[in-house]
Amino acid sequence: MRRTSGLNFNKRRKKINIPLLKEIASWVISCLIVVVIAYTLVRFFGLRTSVVGNAMAETLENEEQILVNSFVYMVKEPKQGDVVVFLPNGNEKSHYYVRRVMACPGDSVWIHDGALYVNGEIYNEDISVASIEDPGIAEDEITLENNEYFVLGDNRNNSEDSRMANIGSIHKEHIIGKAWFHFNKITDMGFIH
Repeated sequence: MRRTSGLNFNKRRKKINIPLLKEIASWVISCLIVVVIAYTLVRFFGLRTSVVGNAMAETLENEEQILVNSFVYMVKEPKQGDVVVFLPNGNEKSHYYVRRVMACPGDSVWIHDGALYVNGEIYNEDISVASIEDPGIAEDEITLENNEYFVLGDNRNNSEDSRMANIGSIHKEHIIGKAWFHFNKITDMGFIH
């Protein structure tokens, strides 16, 4: 008669299924990699905001959605012509401003007779813009210091930008990133130039 209770030292040890553990580990690692890649893409390239006002018309319209690349300026500096997203004076209670970089650190800026001069020469633009009616603080020549950028809206006469004393030159640490893609409807989307 066999004993049904008590200690039995003759039981077999269960074998660990090594191939199954390897398969589970492979799935866990794959999932972690996907999560890290997704987080990186969303964090650095998928910040979404909307344009407030008509300062960037014709390029961007009021309430149009844009994606912001917040990684690019960690590895390189903003350059002339970039459309940047920033907080004026670092004010985190303000909405994001979207404007175009006209001058970079060390450049001199002057607005005279409706034209923008950078380093003593008329700034040639790739886009069609109106003559500037109000030069603001750039009526006298301004020289930008380290980490300062001079920005203007593409709709020059309907834009609150670096010409205004309450905004002035934009410090690099207040720049959130580069606006790179816009979308309003399925038929109205594309890269920002």
